[in-house]
Amino acid sequence: MLSRLASLSRPKAIALGAVPFLALLGVTVFAPLPYSVAQPGGTSDVLGEHKGEPVITIEGAPTRKTDGQLRMTTIIATGPTMDVGLGDVIDGWFRTDRAVMPREAVYPSGDSVKEIEEHNLGEMKKSQDEAVTAALKYLGRSPKEVKVQLKLADIGGPSAGLLFSLGIVDKLDGDGSGGDLTGGRTIAGTGTIAADGTVGAVGGVALKTQAAGRDGASVFLVPKAECTDAKAELPKGLRLIPVTTLSGTVDSLRALEKGDKVPSC
Repeated sequence: MLSRLASLSRPKAIALGAVPFLALLGVTVFAPLPYSVAQPGGTSDVLGEHKGEPVITIEGAPTRKTDGQLRMTTIIATGPTMDVGLGDVIDGWFRTDRAVMPREAVYPSGDSVKEIEEHNLGEMKKSQDEAVTAALKYLGRSPKEVKVQLKLADIGGPSAGLLFSLGIVDKLDGDGSGGDLTGGRTIAGTGTIAADGTVGAVGGVALKTQAAGRDGASVFLVPKAECTDAKAELPKGLRLIPVTTLSGTVDSLRALEKGDKVPSC
C-alpha cells in the first residue's frame, strides 16, 4: 500500500569551479533518475474506523465486539512525476528509514498520474473482493447470506488483503472458542490474499515493520518469502510471524494466544 510523498529533503551541491568533470558531476547530481524514494507510511486498524467510517461492515450474520487491533501498513513514495536526483538516491541508501526503489517497481510504467491512481484503487477493490471470498470460504459461510463491505478510503493497492480477511474472521468467529483472534494485542502485517487463501508477497516490508513498531504493534505478520527483508530494520520488541495462507495465519494467532509454539522468521 502506498501513497505519494509530496517532497523529500535533498542535499544541495556547491559550485566549485568550471572544471568539465565537476560540471558533468553537477549535471548528474541534478538530473532526474528513474527511481522512487519510499519511507514508512501510516497504518490503519481494519477492526476499527477510518475517517469516521467502519472499515468492515457485515450484514446477514451476527458479529462480535472485538478487542485488540489488526493494523494494515503502508509505505509513502515519491510521486511518479516527481524528479529524484542523485542526492535523493544517496540519502536514501544511507538511511534506515528510507528505501530507493526502481520507479517501475512502484508505479506502472508509462501511465499518467490519474491512470496510476485508478490502477491502484482497482487493485484495492480486487484485493477486497478476494479477501471477502477467502474469509467466508475459510469460515464455511455463504456469500449469498453474508454480505461484507470493506472501506478504506484514499489508499490503493492490494497489500491489505490478508489483514482484511483476518478482520472478517475476527468479527464473525474470533479465535473460534469465544476469544479474540488478536488476543487483545495490536497486530500489524501485510500480504496480498487470493480467493483460495494463499498469501502473497508485497515489497517494502522493512519500511512497514517500522511503521508497525511506531504505531504500537507487538506482532507483525509477514509473507514467508519476505522474512529476510522484514528482519533488516526490525524495531525492538516487534515479533515476526511468517505466513503463507489464511488458515495458517489463524492457526499461528491461536497458538500465540495459547502460548504454544509459533513459527518465526
